[in-house]
Amino acid sequence: MTAVLSAPVLTTEPADEPPIPPARRRVPYLLLLPGLLWLAVFFVVPLLTLVSTSLQTGSLEEGYALTFNWSIYGHVWTTYGSQLLRSLVYAGSATVLALVIGYPLAYAIALKAGRWRNLMLILVVAPFFTSFLLRTLAWKIVLADDGWVVGALQSVGLLSDTGRLLATPAAVVLGLTYNFLPFMVLPLYASLEKMDPLLLEAAGDLHATPMTAFRTVTWPLSLPGVVAGTLLTFIPAAGDFVNVQFLGTPNSQMIGNVIESRFLTVLDYPAAAALSITVMVGVMLLVLAYVRRVGARELL
Repeated sequence: MTAVLSAPVLTTEPADEPPIPPARRRVPYLLLLPGLLWLAVFFVVPLLTLVSTSLQTGSLEEGYALTFNWSIYGHVWTTYGSQLLRSLVYAGSATVLALVIGYPLAYAIALKAGRWRNLMLILVVAPFFTSFLLRTLAWKIVLADDGWVVGALQSVGLLSDTGRLLATPAAVVLGLTYNFLPFMVLPLYASLEKMDPLLLEAAGDLHATPMTAFRTVTWPLSLPGVVAGTLLTFIPAAGDFVNVQFLGTPNSQMIGNVIESRFLTVLDYPAAAALSITVMVGVMLLVLAYVRRVGARELL
């Protein structure tokens, strides 16, 4: 006979955790309170005021009254729809151009710059040390008819002898691209810098060509930066009015120029407010469709 010895099984039940005091439960909400108050005072209240203003009728001399004039939205769309569409086209063109220019730059800084990385990052953000207005005025000098850019393009035959860049849609798109290029480069750099170089080595060990490695490894891993960069570039570019003011013409006005004129020159506050709401809603719908198309997972 064999004796079976069984060791006693020791069971340890988790000790009851002490209840969290009510005061500690309120700490996260108290920490959120300053941010919520900031949003309420500087975003929610102005937004509601803007909606209320858009639904008013009257004039500055007679005063305005809230009449829930919803027809103003149809009026501003039929009147200024071309400027709104032009703004989206200009902003979209500048965003694509910024991506084409910014992606190789961000790639070089993140993966190839070495000890020059910090210096190159400083050069990317250096334009922010200068006023937005001064940077746009500088482009007016660069693209002048007697400037070196026009002269160089004329010498190689890309522009006729009477051709010009200033006061054209191309000048507006170039100005938007330059002013918002850092907003594209920095998110791209942040995504590429986190990429493990060993993944590219592994792709090479599997006999992937550089183009295949970029398409299957680098580009998918950089998509969060692409989504963030395109949004940060497109959204402010769609509402810009400074570049058209100095680099374009009245025939190339964007919706931002119309809103600025309605608010400060014509003093048509309901129309200006309705235009502002229309632009915000339109851009928001485009952004939601874009994020849905690309994938919210990539944005995260």
